[in-house]
Amino acid sequence: MRQGGQLVVVGCGIQLGRHITERAVSEIQAADTVFVLADALAFDWIATRRPDAVDLTDYYDDRTDRRETYRAMKASIMEAVSGGKRVCTVFYGHPGVFAQVPHDAIAQVRAAGLAARMEPGISAEACLYADLGLDPGERGVQSIEATRFLAYKHSLDPTALVLLWQVALAGNLACIGFEPDPKRLQLLVDKLSHWYRPETPVILYEAAQLPIEPFRADRMTLADLPTARYKEYTTLVIPPAVEADRDEHWTQAIEALD
Repeated sequence: MRQGGQLVVVGCGIQLGRHITERAVSEIQAADTVFVLADALAFDWIATRRPDAVDLTDYYDDRTDRRETYRAMKASIMEAVSGGKRVCTVFYGHPGVFAQVPHDAIAQVRAAGLAARMEPGISAEACLYADLGLDPGERGVQSIEATRFLAYKHSLDPTALVLLWQVALAGNLACIGFEPDPKRLQLLVDKLSHWYRPETPVILYEAAQLPIEPFRADRMTLADLPTARYKEYTTLVIPPAVEADRDEHWTQAIEALD
């Protein structure tokens, strides 16, 4: 690496006061420049330690393609690093989970021959397993962004847990706005019907952002999804719907080793 600026990406977790790590706080305090993309409460908390922190949510515009917004965010981060600054960027939850900007920014900084790294944080998925009492190691898990699931030929495994992220934005190919569309949500239900019946139990999950509020776990059927209420970060949880068949061939092969 040549001498110059550097980038470290950290996560503030979901409930910042509980989840942010000492390492993340240290990086925030030591940086020359701090960028933050998190909820308002998290930004306010960080601003008490870094009044000069830059709020990346200011880049959002309901009329602008989010991909353009992300490019503008990355350009600002890259400008600071290229200028020789020690830059810390703080992202909601785990900074590498369902977050395009951190990964792209790290790649750009490294391509310029400068140092960049990511520190892990607590993600919404980690909260989901704790809140709903689910173990991805028990039956397996498939985790897919909802629009990607609609737009590409993914195959689901109904014997495993399925998580569809940002379900309110399912089918929003223009990447403009954050409002759910019942017609696009019905398309999501129609595609899911290849693997699940309309009466299949599902859960709409939202992690609690404050210690004093409960998490959301609204239970309904698959057919209810188009008329349900959503936030931009609502996750669709589909528990295993059927049991997997035991593979006798490989079971016998294992037993033959004893």
